[in-house]
This record gives sequence, C-alpha cells and structure tokens, in this order.
Amino acid sequence: MLEDRTTTVSPGTTWPAAYPKGYAVVDVETTGLARDDRIISAAVYRLDERGEVEDHWYTLVNPERDPGPVWIHGLTSEVLESAPLFTDIAEEFSARLDGRVLVAHNAVFDWQMIAREYARAKAEAPVRQRLCTIALAKELALPLPNHKLETLAAHFGVVQRRAHHALDDARVLAEAFRPSLRAAAAGNVRLPLLECRPLTEWSDTPRIGPQAGGGYGGYRPGGWRPSRKRPACPYPNPGRYEDGRPLQQGMRVAFSGDTSIERELLEDRAVEAGLHVSTSISRLTSLLVTNDPDSGTSKVLKARQFGTPVVDEAAFGQLLRDVAPATER
Repeated sequence: MLEDRTTTVSPGTTWPAAYPKGYAVVDVETTGLARDDRIISAAVYRLDERGEVEDHWYTLVNPERDPGPVWIHGLTSEVLESAPLFTDIAEEFSARLDGRVLVAHNAVFDWQMIAREYARAKAEAPVRQRLCTIALAKELALPLPNHKLETLAAHFGVVQRRAHHALDDARVLAEAFRPSLRAAAAGNVRLPLLECRPLTEWSDTPRIGPQAGGGYGGYRPGGWRPSRKRPACPYPNPGRYEDGRPLQQGMRVAFSGDTSIERELLEDRAVEAGLHVSTSISRLTSLLVTNDPDSGTSKVLKARQFGTPVVDEAAFGQLLRDVAPATER
C-alpha cells in the first residue's frame, strides 16, 4: 500500500500572498534536443493558485520534418502528417498559458522549445515566469534518489501510465506538483521562480560564427536574450569532478566549442542544478564540457595545463540528472 505523502495546509494557515495566482503545467514532446528541433505534441494542465486542476488540453503538432526518436515518443510521420502546424494551435496554446506561471520538469528545456516555436510564428508566448519542479524538489529537500519525473511521481504515489506521452506526463507532473506546492506553502518556502524571456526574432537559416549571447545557428542578433551577469552560486566549490562520481552543487563548470543543445540552455540547466558556470578555465575549475577535446581552443589548452577533467556534452547531460547536494560528498 502506498504511503500517503500528500501535504495538507490547515484551514488556519495563511496561503503565502506572494505565490502566483495560477499555473500552467506543461509538457512538450519534440523531434530532439537541438535548437532547430520542433515540438510534435504539447499538453497543458491549468491549475488554480493552490494547485487544483481547472482543465487540461492536448494537441499533436506537425513539425514539418522528421519526427526524430519515434521509439521514445511513439509519434510517426504518418500520425503527424495530418496534425495542425504550430501556427494553427499557437492561439489556443497562448490561451492556456496566459497570465500563469509555466510549470515543467526541467522547465528551461520546455520553455526554450516553446519560445522558439513562437518566434518562428512571429509571436510571443504570454508567460513571464517559469517554475522547475526539479528546483522545487531541491528547495523542499525531498528525499529523492534522483530527480527524474518517475521518481518524483513515485514519491507522491502518482502512477504514470504512458511515459513520454505529453498528456500523461503533464498529468503526472500536475499531480506531483500539487503536494509540492502545498508543502512549500505550509513552510512558507520561497518558490524558485525564474524569468521567461521570449525570443524576438528567429531564422531557420544557419549563420556562420558566434551570435549575440555566444551561440551559433538560427539566432539573429537581438533575437536571443541579452548577455547578463548570472547571480553568484550560493554553494562553495567542492573541488574537481571525479570520474564515476556525481557532480556536486557548487562545482565550477566551463564550456568550450559548439554544442548540439543551445549553449545558454546548457548553462541554464547547470545553474538550476546548483552548479557555477564559469566563462574561463582556472585551477579552480571542476569540469570542462566540450565535444572536441582535441581542439586547440584556449579553454582546452588550459584544461590540459591544469589537469581539469573533461567530458562531452552527452556525458554532461547524464550527470545533470543526478547532481549531489552541496552538503554531500
């Protein structure tokens, strides 16, 4: 029998006034993870200020390209051929998001995919803040062995029926978010809300060389968020990454060279996991992420000089799934 881990807020408890007035729990399935990949299905559960479900919505989306890893999401070209284009569903999607905080598991990924689709459609998503349920679970110090969606769901006794199906993933997340939100309210925990900055312009034509913000590819100058100074990492640097062990909050991570996932998306994932993103290599750097360790870039050369551990993008993505808290080692 599953233990009831739902947190209730007593009638006499005052709900934090600073909390949002509504949420849009979102899941999107995509053709892949890169900047030019497309959304192929989307689901939204609208919740009220206390996490109660108001309604839900689901749609397929024709990506106008190969659907990608069918063995994961199960959506073939034949299934998607008659689906609406994103421009056809953008208005309805907007109605579901309007005035709400976007909630997702690894929210920076869902937000970037959504923002890119709206930019292609020459529009903006009407959402200005996002909340990542991974960050919230860490804020609540939930006793989870890792931060996968299925692990969070199991913690709250939520049964998943169809993994990697947008509607079921959104349902599972909504059911797991409700008790998380109530636990946060009961402890008057500050929600880890982050700003959603929309793209202002998009081009599917690759551009050669670095663009504004340090990326490559389909972003035109001014089309990506401006360069900004990140807040200081709140955790002390525990030292270098050791092969076979997890990353730990506070580790200093640097990136070098081109990546399949947009660079700032990787950096945001690292920051949300509690890592310190560094723009240079020093003796204090814990890890260098590069897909070309034999290149002659200054960061790679300095990593060799200092003996800094090096991993590729795929390995880093795996490590981000289970970052150890700053208090553990």
